[in-house]
Amino acid sequence: MARHGPTGGRRAMVAMPAVEQPLGQDGLLQAFLELDTPPGFKAELIEGEIVVTPPPDGPHEGAFSKVAKQFFRNASIELDIAGNKGLVTPGGRFIPDGTVVPEDHFDHLDSWAPAEGVLLVFEITSTSPYKDREPKRKGYAAAGIPCYLLIDRSEGKVTLFSEPQNGDYRALTKTDFGKPIDLPAPFSFTLDTAPLR
Repeated sequence: MARHGPTGGRRAMVAMPAVEQPLGQDGLLQAFLELDTPPGFKAELIEGEIVVTPPPDGPHEGAFSKVAKQFFRNASIELDIAGNKGLVTPGGRFIPDGTVVPEDHFDHLDSWAPAEGVLLVFEITSTSPYKDREPKRKGYAAAGIPCYLLIDRSEGKVTLFSEPQNGDYRALTKTDFGKPIDLPAPFSFTLDTAPLR
């Protein structure tokens, strides 16, 4: 199914049943891990559904770059940001748009890494913001990731979720694009969201 993104470009996201006949969780995971997606596409397993997403549009990648630069320039610790790292969460196999970790954290881990040690993940919405707003938020919280930063292009807002507990985040701070948002330790800086407008 093709949809228009918030900037007018066409992007397609396909949510498809993994198989024609139901499989147990082990069979579904095996089918998912054996997928052969076209170059540039990413496949995620989100709450029992295989979701295949095409390469992101230019504004999406621009937003990623604008956020990543601020982490590298302003965070109070040395860190790495992975732009395509698979994480194993209780909600499935997710690939966040950005995964922020202590420096060298991923150097010796496989394609699908445990979420332990991840400091923050961020998602930049595209054609299906619901997955980022609900299932992925809950999956990141259930995995114990301390912070989830949602850059919601369709709403023009940035939301910082924190304090994961019982499968969701207890605290959130939401602001419009253009207004600053404070990031907690160990980042300890104010994210400028004006470049995201």
